[in-house]
Amino acid sequence: MVEYKSTTQNRKPGESGMTLQELYAGIGGDYEQALRVLRADRLVDKHIRKLAKNGVIEALMAAGETMDPAGLFETAHAAKGNCGNLGLTRLAALASEIAEGFRPGRPRTMTDEEAAGKLREIAALYARTKETIDRYDAEQPQ
Repeated sequence: MVEYKSTTQNRKPGESGMTLQELYAGIGGDYEQALRVLRADRLVDKHIRKLAKNGVIEALMAAGETMDPAGLFETAHAAKGNCGNLGLTRLAALASEIAEGFRPGRPRTMTDEEAAGKLREIAALYARTKETIDRYDAEQPQ
């Protein structure tokens, strides 16, 4: 079994700024899961900061505007994987529910209203997550 080690040090006296672990605690994410997938703090840090720029949640929201089943499945599936890899378990779970509700080749199991409700939950959670990530990013030394 491979053990992954965090390289992020605790803050030293007099240092300010949020640590990566504090970021994950603040967003309700699973830092250890992200570390298992990405294998190093520097990669977790790099990819969590890119979340707002990768457009996966925005694409899911756009697909939700038209309730296009294929678009909802594809974007929800992508969001599930992206968020799951980053340890954003609640966002990944909500995206998974939408993906399964619109999976091609199976009867649709989610109404437009149910999907819209899940999308509202995702939008609210993503907004809070993005705000915390933006604050974390701004606090890091350049």
